[in-house]
Amino acid sequence: MKNKFIQTLLVLILFNTLSFSLLSQPAASLVRVIVSLNHKDWSYKLNEEAKFSVQVLKYGNLVDNVTIDYEIGPEMLPDVKKQGVILKNGKIEMSGMMKVPGFYRLRVWAVVDDKRYEGLATAGYEPEKIQPTVKDPADFDSFWGHAIEEARKTNLDSRMTLMPERCTGDVNVYHISFQNETKGSRIFGILAMPKKAGKYPALLKVPGAGIRPYSGDLRTAALGVITLEIGIHGIPVNLDPQIYDNLVNGALLAIWSIRLNNRDAFYYKRVYLGCVRAVDFIFALPEFNGADIAVTGGSQGGALTIVTAALDKRIKHIAAIHPALCDHTGYLNKRAGGWPHYFKNAEPKPGEVESLGYYDVVNFARRVTTPGLYTWGYNDLACPPTSMYSAYNVISAPKELLIFQETGHWTFPEQIEAVNKWLLTQLMRE
Repeated sequence: MKNKFIQTLLVLILFNTLSFSLLSQPAASLVRVIVSLNHKDWSYKLNEEAKFSVQVLKYGNLVDNVTIDYEIGPEMLPDVKKQGVILKNGKIEMSGMMKVPGFYRLRVWAVVDDKRYEGLATAGYEPEKIQPTVKDPADFDSFWGHAIEEARKTNLDSRMTLMPERCTGDVNVYHISFQNETKGSRIFGILAMPKKAGKYPALLKVPGAGIRPYSGDLRTAALGVITLEIGIHGIPVNLDPQIYDNLVNGALLAIWSIRLNNRDAFYYKRVYLGCVRAVDFIFALPEFNGADIAVTGGSQGGALTIVTAALDKRIKHIAAIHPALCDHTGYLNKRAGGWPHYFKNAEPKPGEVESLGYYDVVNFARRVTTPGLYTWGYNDLACPPTSMYSAYNVISAPKELLIFQETGHWTFPEQIEAVNKWLLTQLMRE
């Protein structure tokens, strides 16, 4: 009976994907700049030549006498840049190689009818051998252990307000909040709860970067999973969108730089602790079965997924999509670092490198013991694959990596379907 139920769930996944609105595939364009590699899997051995082929197409045909700009070299740090190159027959070939593990990228822009179009491809050179550059602070564990202990001295003071206009026949929806690391500091979110009496597994959804309202994950809740989608900025998540626009351009502009040089006051401290407190909130729900809990998110949410699992061993399953905040010191070592690209264009200020060691996802990845699924692509410009592999390669827990080479900071539907299937299979198994 259980297996039949799971089969039904997996069929429903095809029609009910988890909501990752910022990760969707880009819309097709009139002109396509196709950059392809001579290895179908985009993978190469060290010192092996990667051959790139570029085609500029309109209506499926090569565009004659098209002008392109391009840059080629290690990802995020190209060593060759050219402008105004004319392709008489709409195509060109180039090549390059790497002597150390990493990624080599060709990025091309074409101008057609006064509009600019982009294409790129990225060759992976033995990425499984990439090692992080960030240092692991000696007191990392005591720092976070003490921070969590102090945060839990603050009563959760959980509040739940039913949202009748969002409820369905199967799911109750609540706007919720709870206290975070200090009195008066709150985390807000949307809780979707199956209406039928019983004990259920739970899914915590942690957010990508940005400040926005949230609507909750009713579809997954309807399948028999408690879902909690949280915001991290201490403001309700059901306000008028203009309020969030005002905040992102005002008081909460560039949150990743707020008190960056102070490990005890850095903005992300309350964020990381808020994710742990969200787990506390779920465990306090009488409808939760007390055991089966997963966490998932993309980009910043991918980072928070790893962080939450490292800090709270009650998490049983994790699914991280192109995680940000990995290996920040990469640029100081002449290679790509993770979003938000600290030190790419500026030297670190006093205290920043030391402080970031306590927040770098690589150092949380070292401590993950939870089985996990990870997925990303080679063309990611926001979260360079070198930075993500820096975290993935130090994870000793059971792990599975799904590479969709062509994806940048977005996902194919098949990619999200695979994540959904994996999560629900883990949560619904006996």
